[in-house]
Amino acid sequence: MASPRIIKKYPNRRLYDTETSTYITLAEVKELVLGYKLFQVQDAKSGEDLTRAILLQIILEEESGGVPMFSTDMLANIIRYYGHAMQGLMGSYLERSIFAFHEAQKRFQEQTQSLYGELPKVPADAWTPFVSQPNKIPNVMGGYLEKGAKAVIDMQEELRNQALKLFSGFPYPNAPDEGAAEHAQGAKPRGRPAAKAGAPRKPRSRK
Repeated sequence: MASPRIIKKYPNRRLYDTETSTYITLAEVKELVLGYKLFQVQDAKSGEDLTRAILLQIILEEESGGVPMFSTDMLANIIRYYGHAMQGLMGSYLERSIFAFHEAQKRFQEQTQSLYGELPKVPADAWTPFVSQPNKIPNVMGGYLEKGAKAVIDMQEELRNQALKLFSGFPYPNAPDEGAAEHAQGAKPRGRPAAKAGAPRKPRSRK
């Protein structure tokens, strides 16, 4: 496997590409991502891996301008899972969902190129009418979106089964056992029966 392209980040927030021996901008790092280039951002002094921080910074800039991808409700729901017992499962679910969608889109592009040849690059905002009005999506794309949706549904079912297996071993003391509850309803009380209200008590005989 090829070694990643090293980009050093200096305290003045400048990014230095060791491959080209030049300073680059965040927009150029984004181009590396779009080009599927393998790279790693390191702190110039400590060597700490800062790749995730830089990618999050790119996402923040993309969300701040143009058409955001994440709604307020979606971001709030993601935040609620930090520190939650299901945080790891949620991260895996999001990652696999995006991967399934990406693979469906990739297959659609490959099929389109095989039928019509290389197509010109479509601007990002050109998809807005189709997203807001799904009935305008051409039938040729519907099959691929359906396959992608099926892959997501299958993955949801798999994650659900994993969650059930995960929590099946945990005891729930507050939840009574059904068999025990039925036994308790039909069982007769042990010991002396409770005295009826107002009934006279028999005096004990003294020896």
